[in-house]
Amino acid sequence: MDKSLIKGFIAKRCAKELKDGDVVNLGIGLPTLIPAYLPEGVELVIHAELGIIGAGANPKPGDDNYLPYHVTDAGGAPASVSFEGSFTDSATNFGLIRGGHVDACFLGALEVDAEGSLANWIIPGKKMPGMGGAMDLCTGAKHCIICMEHTAKGNPKIFEKCRLPLTASHCVTKIITEMCVLEVTPNGLLMTEINPEFTVEDVKAATAAPITVAENLKSMID
Repeated sequence: MDKSLIKGFIAKRCAKELKDGDVVNLGIGLPTLIPAYLPEGVELVIHAELGIIGAGANPKPGDDNYLPYHVTDAGGAPASVSFEGSFTDSATNFGLIRGGHVDACFLGALEVDAEGSLANWIIPGKKMPGMGGAMDLCTGAKHCIICMEHTAKGNPKIFEKCRLPLTASHCVTKIITEMCVLEVTPNGLLMTEINPEFTVEDVKAATAAPITVAENLKSMID
């Protein structure tokens, strides 16, 4: 698959997971592309743990609301608030997460495993900014969906058990990559959809964990 198309392809598939009115938290990077691919008639309330309920589109240089040192997202990029959105204090914001009021969070990963455990905050020995709100989101959101490229420089990112320090354990409900959609079940990873550009053997070769293939395996493409 063309490298330039991968992130958009994953984001478009992730958008199918959402329904109108969902309260959603989007992680840094690829997850922020998801709103651009929402089906017609679906509007989200985007929650940002930095203090925004109802986050808007990221402003670009030249926009009237481009104030990079005033309102930013978790990645430090300029952010905005949608009509009827609001700012809240940190305690209220994390109360929404911990109280189970976030319908879904979409996060990237360094590693994820067949038990639904996630490692996405540090590689030992490298300087990292910290865990942020990921630990709370993984355990507080109703659904924790990982959206990421299937491999990193050809090396697997999906394992039987994570090797890196965990963000949270047994929290991931679904993994969406450019190759397939995997559901985390009590019996391990179940592949329910596949990108027709790849074969089942391709997916298994790129994954360092056993995969069960659904009997009614579907295409990721409409």
